[in-house]
Amino acid sequence: MIVVTTPTGQIGSQLIDLLLARGEAVRVIARDPSRLPAPTRDRVEVVRGSHGDAAVVDQAFEGADAVFWLAPPDPRTPTLDAAYLDFTRPACDAIRRHGVGRVVGVSAVGRGWTGPAGLVSASLAMDDLIASTGAAYRALAMPSFMDNLLRQVEPIRTQGLFFSPLDGDRKAPTCATRDIAGVAARWLLDDSWTGEGSVPVLGPEDLSENGMAAIMSEVLGKPVRHQQTPWDAYRAGLAGFGMSAAFVEGMVEMMKAKDAGLDTFVPRTPEGSTPTTFRQWCEEVLKPAVQR
Repeated sequence: MIVVTTPTGQIGSQLIDLLLARGEAVRVIARDPSRLPAPTRDRVEVVRGSHGDAAVVDQAFEGADAVFWLAPPDPRTPTLDAAYLDFTRPACDAIRRHGVGRVVGVSAVGRGWTGPAGLVSASLAMDDLIASTGAAYRALAMPSFMDNLLRQVEPIRTQGLFFSPLDGDRKAPTCATRDIAGVAARWLLDDSWTGEGSVPVLGPEDLSENGMAAIMSEVLGKPVRHQQTPWDAYRAGLAGFGMSAAFVEGMVEMMKAKDAGLDTFVPRTPEGSTPTTFRQWCEEVLKPAVQR
């Protein structure tokens, strides 16, 4: 039995499809099971509730061989520790109590980075907490997701712009969520590994924001430009969405670390590279979303 958290999210939903295609028994934790596609809902065991709730994870982890763990972003959290460590502690207790053998978690590139990194630092502390349970653990270490650009479909469509506070010429890796799901499935389906470690998921290439804009322009058949957002404006924009002060500062710290080279801190290797190119992702995911 494999337990999947965040089954309606970008990674979890794709992961479930891969596991079911292999004939695995899958149990999911879902706040709102109605958001699961009907064909999926009919083929998985559903535990209703939040995977930050002790009673929910206690029920879900009973008899589980492996768990896919993702702590969802909490933009209104009072502290980053609350969003990552406090949220994860009930699951760690349940992992110990039920003797879960393997856990694969969504984390971030940055192990060994000495400066502050906001959400990344909190995610790495969460990895240490999960590893302390004694379960075999693999943290999927990701840079930024290509799929995050889907949040900017409207300005891309109407203004030919996408925004970030990053230097437009700094090259860095990005990865597609479908590749993250693929790597997670591979580790969850393999019951031979032990211990703890980090698994880089870096996509196939490093690109700058301006380089991505050029590819988007070619694929979409219209000019697209990266607009660098000043840090004060970036901070104010996050706060304007109702995010807590702690989450805003966590985002700012993380993006400043990325702008200083955080995502290139881990050297690229064939094992850490994944197949989906940014051009392929634009053709298959972004273009249909922009043209919708």
